This record gives sequence, C-alpha cells and structure tokens, in this order.
Amino acid sequence: MRWRDGRQSDNIEDRRGMSIPRGAKIGGVGGLGLLAIVVIGMFLGIDPTVLLQGVPDIQTPSVSVQPGDRPALNDDQRQFVAVVLGETEDVWHEAFQKMGRTYQTPTLVLFSGAVESACGIAGSAVGPFYCPSDHKIYLDLSFFEDLQARFGASGDFAQAYVIAHEVGHHVQTLLGISRKVNELQRRVSPSEKNKLSVRMELQADCFAGVWARQADESRQILEAGDIEEALNAASAIGDDRIQRRTQGYVVPDAFTHGSAAQRVRWFKLGLELGNLEACDTFNADRL
Repeated sequence: MRWRDGRQSDNIEDRRGMSIPRGAKIGGVGGLGLLAIVVIGMFLGIDPTVLLQGVPDIQTPSVSVQPGDRPALNDDQRQFVAVVLGETEDVWHEAFQKMGRTYQTPTLVLFSGAVESACGIAGSAVGPFYCPSDHKIYLDLSFFEDLQARFGASGDFAQAYVIAHEVGHHVQTLLGISRKVNELQRRVSPSEKNKLSVRMELQADCFAGVWARQADESRQILEAGDIEEALNAASAIGDDRIQRRTQGYVVPDAFTHGSAAQRVRWFKLGLELGNLEACDTFNADRL
C-alpha cells in the first residue's frame, strides 16, 4: 500500500503505556471476569459490543498511567494507522457529501494490554472493535502480529482492511443501520440474532471494499498484491475457519461474522462496484 506520503488523521488517541487498575469492577462483574467472557466470545467470532450489552450498569473506572517510556508519537505503526484512518475520512466525507449528509469522523484509540471504552473494558485478545456508544475504534497494534502469526494474513493492506472494516461499523452507526438492527435483535431468537449480526459484519466488509476502490481511484494507494492481502485476511477470520480451528467443527447457526467465502465475496463486491448500494446485505437473497 502506498501510504508514506499520505495525510495523517488527527483523530488518533494514543493510550499505549496506560493500564486499567487491577480489580476494577464493571456492573458488579470483576474486570478480569468480564474480560474472559469477551475474549472467549471474540475468539469464536462474536462482536464484543454484543456481549457487553448483556452486562447491566456498566461503569468504567479511571485509567492509571504506569511508569515507563511511552511509544514515540512518530513511530512507524502509528503513522501507518493515522494514514489509513485519514484515507477513510477522505472517502467517507465525500460519500456522505454526495448523500447530502455530513460525515462525523470517528476516533481511533491505540492501546496496549487493556482499555476502557463506553462499551466496557476489553483486553488486547479481544482484537480491534468499534464502540458505537462513543464513536471510537479500539486497536492494540499487537493484533497485527497475531493476524500474521495465527491467521496467516500478512501485509500492510491486510491491516488496512481491518481498520476499514471497523470504520464500516461507524458508517453503519451514522446511517442508522446499527440502531435498526439492534432493535430487531431484541425481538428475535438467538439464531435469528446471529443472522442479523452476520449481515451487519458482511456489510462492514463491503464498506471496506468501497473504501479501497474509492481511495485508489482518488489517490492510487494500491500496489501489486494488496487486494490479495485483504482477501486473505477476510478469509482467514471467517467464522467457519475460526470454529474449525478452535473447536474442530463448524456450527453455521452460531456464525456472527460470516463464513470465509462470504467475507471475501462482500469485500470484493464493494471493491468492484464501489458504491454503498452494492452493500445492501439485508435485502440480499444470497450472502
């Protein structure tokens, strides 16, 4: 990905080197206990915000800064993330303007170890996530190492895809899609709730594809092999592949993000067609 000379977003909140106080409580649940629930859920492909909705009276504790050197503000990984976020801002500002709307930029929070959000406390094992309650994306950069080591998805554009997917959830929130889906999920069975979650996640994959298409048309960010890196990452974190790796068998009714083939298909649709209309997963007969 050509990113070295790209505009860096100012909407980066760097909390690396900060930690959650030990024994912090959230709604009567010990921080580590809730963390375990969230980690298990994410390892099976469940959005942490879905799990956290089931925890009453979430109260976020204060964060303490621990002694030691914090990462330099100009480190390479931070710059990369800032450029990718800046590229998403440029694309979605223009897309919303064409719809007669204003794009409200999200903040991307870099953290290490654990982090507090308006959706609760999460650890680095949760992986990147978007919290609709505070319009922030949370990312421990060590996830990119796991993406390569555990999932075999390497390359800078695989990482860019992950960020663009989380920004896709922010777009869903701004368009009111997330609210409507959450309302529907409260009235349906667990299996139907999972199916709605899959459609949400696949739409975010499609939005990531739209971003890649639009950003490349405007600023020629793509290099040889970039699309293959993104498709490999989308496939690697499909529910079927994660379930087969963690439990040895696949349970489609438990999917919350979509199969490897579905995630690849919807990213490619967004990339090939390059518009939001291509990403209507909720009225699609075939996922």
